[in-house]
Amino acid sequence: MSISSGVNATGSVLDQYQLKTESKTNKDLGKNEFLNLLVAQLNNQDPLSPQENGEFIAQLAQFSQVEGIEKLNTRMESLLSGYQSSQALQASSLVGRKVIVPTDKAQVDTSQTFRASAVLPASSGNVYVNVYDSKGVLVSRVNLGAQAAGNVSFMWDGKDSGGNTLPPGSYRFEAQASYGKETKGLTTMLPANVDSVTLAQGGGELMLNLAGLGSIGLSKVQVIGQ
Repeated sequence: MSISSGVNATGSVLDQYQLKTESKTNKDLGKNEFLNLLVAQLNNQDPLSPQENGEFIAQLAQFSQVEGIEKLNTRMESLLSGYQSSQALQASSLVGRKVIVPTDKAQVDTSQTFRASAVLPASSGNVYVNVYDSKGVLVSRVNLGAQAAGNVSFMWDGKDSGGNTLPPGSYRFEAQASYGKETKGLTTMLPANVDSVTLAQGGGELMLNLAGLGSIGLSKVQVIGQ
């Protein structure tokens, strides 16, 4: 066989292969297509100028790399799908439950005793919590006296300083501690009801939509109750 006939044979095989791939909906080379093309290339190469071993090995390495990336993408998609399913299940179990979050506002049912806590970084001789209504008016104060460092629990009976029961609604709680002549504000941990949950997109954090508070990330929740 002459050199020209070998080259023409190679072109013929490649042309036939090209026609086959163009007739398919998916134009990407798969594993079998790549191997068929490689065999055709070897069978029809110029005998006076055969393919170098280095070129052959490079082609195989390139194919292995592409195939490995495809497998990795498939596994990542599977993991993401599983993560999203787990998020959906977790979200459905949180709706309607009560959580404890770092905030100074809460929806209070004044017919029941309101229970919460404040974070005290160091022992104080006088800790108290001011309660404000939705208009910003101071309606009550809960005196806790001397407290050791840590989470300090407090309760409010839903009444103003005159002993009158206040209407249910949104209230703000301002916890403070005295250190000598200095007074410092404290972080309050208040309960809130979960109205709905927003599923994270692209692996982001699950967001809880709390009654009267808006959205907050699940990572900020301290306690999940009934």
